[in-house]
Amino acid sequence: MADASLHQSLSQQQSLAPQMRRSLEILQANSMELTQMVRTALETNPVLEDITEVISLDELGPDPNEADSLESLNETDDDWRELQILERRSQNWSADDEERREHLYNSIVAPETLQQHLANQLELSLIDPSVRVAANALLGNLDSRGFFDMEPRELATRLEIKKADMDAAFELIRSFDPPGIGAIDITDSLLLQLEHAGEKDSLEYKIVRDHLADLARKRYPQIAKALGTNVDRISEGAARIGRLTLNPGGEYNPTGNPYIQPDVVIEKTDEGWTARLTNEYLPKLKISDFYKDMLGTTANDKKARNFLQDNIREGRTLIRSLSLRQETIFAIAQKLIEHQPAFFEKGPRFLRPLTMNDIADQLNLHATTISRAVAGKYVFTPHGLMEMRAFFAAGYETADGTQVSNAGVREAMQDLISKEDPSKPLSDDAIAKALKAQGIPVARRTVAKYREQLDILPSHLRRSFS
Repeated sequence: MADASLHQSLSQQQSLAPQMRRSLEILQANSMELTQMVRTALETNPVLEDITEVISLDELGPDPNEADSLESLNETDDDWRELQILERRSQNWSADDEERREHLYNSIVAPETLQQHLANQLELSLIDPSVRVAANALLGNLDSRGFFDMEPRELATRLEIKKADMDAAFELIRSFDPPGIGAIDITDSLLLQLEHAGEKDSLEYKIVRDHLADLARKRYPQIAKALGTNVDRISEGAARIGRLTLNPGGEYNPTGNPYIQPDVVIEKTDEGWTARLTNEYLPKLKISDFYKDMLGTTANDKKARNFLQDNIREGRTLIRSLSLRQETIFAIAQKLIEHQPAFFEKGPRFLRPLTMNDIADQLNLHATTISRAVAGKYVFTPHGLMEMRAFFAAGYETADGTQVSNAGVREAMQDLISKEDPSKPLSDDAIAKALKAQGIPVARRTVAKYREQLDILPSHLRRSFS
């Protein structure tokens, strides 16, 4: 008889509770995404009510003798309703009440967002906890198309994540559905889509990789000659490439409205620089008293009771998550005022280097939480509308010991180029030397990188002959 043996292995996998996942999604959502999420919740969760138009006691001013009266009132109200449920008090239902009960049963599921779709795939991935942390940070830095709006290596540096973990997370997200997600730019996304289709060795892949600029100008003969084929085959490849999407995350985009709503306004008052949240776009929500009371009449209908309890639980999670999101953004904005006073007074050139870890340590939060909180959020400042993430940047120390951020260096570059002689524009090397003369030690290749980020042409294309 063959020996029989029993082998037992133990593996650990992180898993987020639905409530925690919901909270992270809301924290990460920008203003337009959040508006759509709240509207969807109002349409699909019958226990939620929008009380935006209702005059609140806060607007009438607090009673100094009853500092905790509202909180106590809410707790008392909930206790009273729970007592009613336990006592199973009955009540007569009107026609309107029956209609609302019917709406409860006919509620539909909310559509899935891009972030939810990707988070679900990450949840099912068997990866090390450290890689999962890096992947969550990367998901917080995807734009509505599904493209990274920050270099993963730069994000790893800011969040002090190991390079190997970030690289593994980067490749993982690029393997997710829909194809093309996790790209650095449009070219990278097109190549990813072809890879997902098993066409990495195809002619189309080579065209996108090496001849996309010529393809855009329909220089088919030049491409055909370079790839050793004929114009008809290039034309077929162009048609195939044309069927790829430039916006892989578009089908999950909750809104096509490009209008940017600032989340925070930072302005100067008599007390100094202050931050205030812009809540105009965000409805005020509460759990319907009607459906709280309905719980007491569904004791014999387990399906209805469970469904009602689930909706109340989800509604409370949403309300708590919205409050936490706003508190976190406000706290970060206040820290930005503390760290960047010169910027608010004088402008972008005086933006100092700042890391997310700096703010995370002061707020007793994880750096990935800060990364999620600032993703897609905007701040209205005296110097215009800015991404909140723009306040976090590495930088340089000048000859006199002053710190200047990358944004400050770019601002100094723009100033130099705006004053150059159009007939003798400054080369990248000349700009690097001019910055060094100002005490800012920047390499020529860094100047070239920043110039491209600013959409400024190289010197030979800026030259004017008039």
